Amino acid sequence: MDLPEGLKLIDENGKRLDGRRPDELRPIKIEAGVLKRADGSAYVEMGKNKILAAVYGPRECHPRHLQDPSKAIVQCAYNMLSFSVDDRKRPGPDRRSIEISKILSEALERVVFLEQFPRTSIDVYIAVLQANAGTRCAGLTAASVALADAGIPMRDLVPACAAGKVADTIVLDLNKEEDNFGQADLPLAYLPRTGEILLLQMDGHMTQDEFERAVELAKGGCSRIYALQQEALKRKYSVIVSEEESKAGEVS
Repeated sequence: MDLPEGLKLIDENGKRLDGRRPDELRPIKIEAGVLKRADGSAYVEMGKNKILAAVYGPRECHPRHLQDPSKAIVQCAYNMLSFSVDDRKRPGPDRRSIEISKILSEALERVVFLEQFPRTSIDVYIAVLQANAGTRCAGLTAASVALADAGIPMRDLVPACAAGKVADTIVLDLNKEEDNFGQADLPLAYLPRTGEILLLQMDGHMTQDEFERAVELAKGGCSRIYALQQEALKRKYSVIVSEEESKAGEVS
């Protein structure tokens, strides 16, 4: 896609369109336990992205032919709502949503202790309320917090972040304009404690050196998001503990 005349993705001072430096994340907000009727839930704002994730289960797997007698399966449904983008999207799943649902399911299956719940399904629903590039990373980040909120045993939380190439510069956490008019986009999900990469895709062209720098930059972004995920869960459960303590004090 050609860059509109007069639009500079990175100015002469090295600043991006939204004023960030190349290695800066967009503002991020993470909340755990936002839906009462879900077993676990989370809400994530990543720049202008607004993502809601809900988890149900482990529960009986339907359709039954998908049941695995040795472990649970993770069924992830990623959906961009019709009003989430400027050009109204046709409701329902499309090829892109189906592909993203599959790769997010596979990433989450790598961290959940599936063998503890044979013949069941852990259902993860990700709704994109507002989209502005990087929705699969924000969705995976939200889904991971929702799984933890549901009390499902996991090896670790899964933070996800993209890096890319914009105006011949490697940058972190692309926004919509950078995603549309940049040269490459590289979404990555990474476990900071073990160094394991759960998701790595690339759209566009980079040299070997640029690719390696983009991966390291995305890993650094994941580490920062990981800390925010932990803080969101601590906030929720510290409130619950304080409420229980106050109730106990009233009873006594």
